[in-house]
Amino acid sequence: MTTFITPLQIGAGTKVAIKDLIDLAGHVTTAGCRGLADTASPATADAACVTEIVRLAAAGEVQIVGKTNLHELAFGTSGRNPWFGTPRNPLDPTLVPGGSSSGSAVAVGAGDADIALGSDTGGSVRIPAACCGVAGLKTTWGRIPRDGVYPLAPSLDTIGPMARDVAGLVSGMRLFEPGFATTTAPDDLRIGRLRLDADPVVDAAVDRALARAGLPVSEIADPGWQEAWESAAVLLSAEAWRANRQLLARARGGVSDGVAAMIEFGGTVTSEQQQSHGDVRRRWERRLSDLTATTLLALPTLQTLPPSLDDHGFDGSRLTLPVNLAGLPALAIPVATTGALPASLQLIGPAGSEDLLLAVGDVIEAAQ
Repeated sequence: MTTFITPLQIGAGTKVAIKDLIDLAGHVTTAGCRGLADTASPATADAACVTEIVRLAAAGEVQIVGKTNLHELAFGTSGRNPWFGTPRNPLDPTLVPGGSSSGSAVAVGAGDADIALGSDTGGSVRIPAACCGVAGLKTTWGRIPRDGVYPLAPSLDTIGPMARDVAGLVSGMRLFEPGFATTTAPDDLRIGRLRLDADPVVDAAVDRALARAGLPVSEIADPGWQEAWESAAVLLSAEAWRANRQLLARARGGVSDGVAAMIEFGGTVTSEQQQSHGDVRRRWERRLSDLTATTLLALPTLQTLPPSLDDHGFDGSRLTLPVNLAGLPALAIPVATTGALPASLQLIGPAGSEDLLLAVGDVIEAAQ
């Protein structure tokens, strides 16, 4: 299978947006939190992941159009923000924009940015991409430096691009790694279709997109997704407590009750629980590494289509968070349903396979 991707042409008109937990020198990094905005000093240096973007902007080769709003402290999947307002989903303003990189997805979907940077700890690039009908790439853990990025759970945190399509994601990766290029998908490529608890409308959209692309798809058994999700959620909470306990101590009134409660829960996780869930993590890492060594996994990004803003029970991380636990890269791209709203297809590959995921994603995208 050969694919040739023409990246979005980077030039003076290219608009780039940056999630507001990534430092830009001279600007306060709010992480969508009033308590942090009121107590933090302006950043003294740019985050490592934006140094190329800042250089290009200084040379007039791109425009940094702004920093984007997010779910408070990047800890949530709906994208609602009680302090700075909730970004409006460009598909339908009555629906959640998804979190935590809500503003970045909305900026791309609304045409205010060609490329936007997001962070993904449990799905925070892929979930808003799915909700807003755009493309997003969760990178391999550790591939993109996180110096100068406000942490949520450092052992899960990643940085990745969002764009309207796969070509835009390729250009987004080049803003991190100027020499980045996609690969040729091998003729013996295998796609493993993983079926979890998803809305039949969403599952059908994923199946149609894979069939139209002519990809060789085989069904695979659940490798233990629910257990991985449960362990990841506990470990994420414990790390979020360590990252934010000082903020709660000095500015508790500036952190919303819901987010504060999730952080405080992390403070109740015992060392024995962390050890037990860490054992699950190590088994999961081995299992997913072995599985993706020969097969790309395909499944929905979200179990459902994006819900209403009135749905306060939405948790979009069920199909995304276990990927972070394994540290692997994953691509989310919109796929058509029989209705007005798109679903989102998620592809998961081995560590360092962003080039392959984008190549295969381009094939799927072109066949729609």
